[in-house]
Amino acid sequence: MPTKPHSTPSSHLHAHRAGDSTHHHVAEGRSPKVLAWAVMFTLSFAVIEVVAGFWSNSLALISDAGHMVTDSTALGLALLAQYIATRPPSPKNSFGFGRAEALAAFINGLAMLAVVGWIIIEAVHRFANPEPVQGKAVFIVALIGLMINLIVAWLLSHDQKSVNTRAALVHVIGDLLGSVAALIAGAVIYFTGWLTIDPLLSLVVSMLILKSTFGVLSESYHVLMEGVPHHIDYVQVGADIAAVNGVVSVHDLHVWEMSAGHPALIGHLEIHDLQEWPIVLRDIKTMLLARHGIDHVTLQAELPGMAENH
Repeated sequence: MPTKPHSTPSSHLHAHRAGDSTHHHVAEGRSPKVLAWAVMFTLSFAVIEVVAGFWSNSLALISDAGHMVTDSTALGLALLAQYIATRPPSPKNSFGFGRAEALAAFINGLAMLAVVGWIIIEAVHRFANPEPVQGKAVFIVALIGLMINLIVAWLLSHDQKSVNTRAALVHVIGDLLGSVAALIAGAVIYFTGWLTIDPLLSLVVSMLILKSTFGVLSESYHVLMEGVPHHIDYVQVGADIAAVNGVVSVHDLHVWEMSAGHPALIGHLEIHDLQEWPIVLRDIKTMLLARHGIDHVTLQAELPGMAENH
């Protein structure tokens, strides 16, 4: 008598059949070419701006250079995360690697906080001890940086399906603001000699960047901690399920994001008659998709009192 194999191919276990959700565990709709071009543009100019920033002794330009270096790393990490996220589920990672994007976005946000912290400390020091700055060189380099950042921001704006790409875009927007600040600082220093404008504009840009950075950190942290998606009302979901004909009560209900933009739901239901379960389940799935945008649904049916007997 033939024996069954001890292992089952993971592709069979992960397969979706008729009646299952339409959600796939592999990240789709991503554009790695967009990030690849962004990495190339940002990294190429980052080296130039770092050298020019220290040569001209401009904090505004050094700040923008720091953003560019951080962006090069962030965009490269985002590109790597998108590649990882396209890998199919495995026996050890049954949900796939979609959360790699949220993890990379969270790391990007922390890196930006570190850069902003350094800028603030250096700016405060320069208020007390102004240092000479070559305004003309700052203006020319900042103008080139502004054009580069506009190109990269335009590229990234065409791929907004990924939280990680949006996180990378936050970095680039910060760079764009940094280039504008450096541009203004260079012009003011060249024409008036007022050195305080350099650390002052660096602080202004840092405050603007912080707001966007905290938003990215909050969103990626929420995904990593399996929080209820912001657009879904958890209490209302439970009430809507309980209101479906044939459902007695709902318990052990969980709603989270398997990866950014892909909500999932699991729970236990008490129903009047187990023979009606196929119809009840169909009605629940139809309702959840129509009202809450949830199509990855796993529910266990129980008769009243079964939970207490476990």
